[in-house]
Amino acid sequence: MDLAMVGLGRMGGSMAERLLRGGHHVVGYARHAKGLERILRLGLGGDGVTSLGALADTLVPPRAVWLMIPAGAPVDEALQALGRVLSPGDVIIDGGNSYYRDSLRRAAALREQGLRFLDVGTSGGIWGLTEGYSMMVGGDGDVVAMLRPVFETLAPAPDRGWGHVGPNGAGHFVKMVHNGIEYGMMQALAEGFAIMKRKTEFALDLHQVAEIWRFGSVVRSWLLDLTARALAGDQDLADIAPHVADSGEGRWTVAEAIDLDVAAPVITLALQQRLRSRDDYAFADRLLAMMRYQFGGHEFRRDQP
Repeated sequence: MDLAMVGLGRMGGSMAERLLRGGHHVVGYARHAKGLERILRLGLGGDGVTSLGALADTLVPPRAVWLMIPAGAPVDEALQALGRVLSPGDVIIDGGNSYYRDSLRRAAALREQGLRFLDVGTSGGIWGLTEGYSMMVGGDGDVVAMLRPVFETLAPAPDRGWGHVGPNGAGHFVKMVHNGIEYGMMQALAEGFAIMKRKTEFALDLHQVAEIWRFGSVVRSWLLDLTARALAGDQDLADIAPHVADSGEGRWTVAEAIDLDVAAPVITLALQQRLRSRDDYAFADRLLAMMRYQFGGHEFRRDQP
């Protein structure tokens, strides 16, 4: 089927390529022609446009436009611009990591214009091109049914890895919780390998351990696969800065847990550890060291940086 992809970056570009390889007609949008090179050089019949007006003209109504752009203001700006060129009955899909409450607001606003909206939590990263994407779809059932061929092509298989999870907002809500869980899993793996790294008398080969765990163990996972791959090269990770970013989903998950009176200590602590990794000055640690010294401890040194 026909579909436009707005946002041809690392993930959006790979999704466009998977759709083209699956026999769909994809119209890629980028502000500059250079951003269209990937989709055009595939030679699979994809089109590229540099204006939203041309995008609307190239698609046959009812149009479907998939956004893979950063959450927040960029999504609102894109929706406003698309609202000026699309027609009632057209569908906009937000496949990024938007806050589900924003998706609820956007769905209501677009409905007043006669436009349909799906919020699709999308997981798979750079591996989705070959492995397929996990998609959590929120919106009206008839719209989901219309886009079903697209989901079946993007997913790991037509009958698995994706699903209609509920009304507008539900897709991004489920993806938010998914990413919160991911924070906890990543933190547990990191701590476990740190413990083994510190046990120097055993001289453990951490790459070997990761490879053993990848098959048959209860902690086998894609995250462990990535860990094993990284440890194969440098077990000291000397070129990796100990600075862990977050894109918002963990914070939203913790806030939602508080609103719902649900205890979520693992996800909360995992988020706190990410924040701690960015504290280069470590004022709290300096203050703790000072207090311990005042209490008679011996580890405080005024000449420490």
